Amino acid sequence: MTGAPIQVADDIWILEGETVSFYGFAYPTRSVIVRLPDGDLWVWSPIALTDDVKRQVEALGRPRHLVSPNKIHHLFLQDWKKAWPDAKLWGPQSTIDKRTDLAFEAALKDEAPADWQDVFKMVRFSGSPVMDEVVFFHRPSATVVLADLSEHFSQGFLDRHWKPWQRWIAGLWGIVEGKGYAPLEWRLSFFNRRKARACKSEILAWNPDKVIMAHGVWQSNGGKAFLEKAFAWV
Repeated sequence: MTGAPIQVADDIWILEGETVSFYGFAYPTRSVIVRLPDGDLWVWSPIALTDDVKRQVEALGRPRHLVSPNKIHHLFLQDWKKAWPDAKLWGPQSTIDKRTDLAFEAALKDEAPADWQDVFKMVRFSGSPVMDEVVFFHRPSATVVLADLSEHFSQGFLDRHWKPWQRWIAGLWGIVEGKGYAPLEWRLSFFNRRKARACKSEILAWNPDKVIMAHGVWQSNGGKAFLEKAFAWV
């Protein structure tokens, strides 16, 4: 059973999902839910939609915006869309190209859609020909929400779920608590570091207080300092 939503600040929650296998590595899953000024819900990276998750979500409101931040975080969109048919689907062009079975709104780039009621800033983190991700900033709570540009696994999670050789890789790649880097294959794909540095500067200029990533220990304060360290590779 999914635990109760974790309230990050007013009108923003984390909902933890199941642990899934990604190329043989155990990954926790996580959604971020934001209640917009009109009461509708904005749901980032929807997790597996169990009956319990559906109850938890409906206790907060009605999902109207289902958001994929990158082409990896898309697996459960169709289930949420089926449960709430009037919800709109959003994602970068890479997600839209991958999920041709679903009807998306216009591809997310650098300006938040008007439908989101001026609650978010965002930037498409660019510089890689094969990987992209849209990073979001929830303005009222000063929270940055990112998917795989920072992985921040605790030692306890790694000890429970990863084999010794996998834990060695986690440490080598810096996807551990205290560093929070993106995976090595992501970092190596950013050939245009000038573009990546411009995206990093824009995100840091938001002066975030909190940082929520899809996988690992999220930050309830000190967000800017955390991201300066997590993006040190840029």
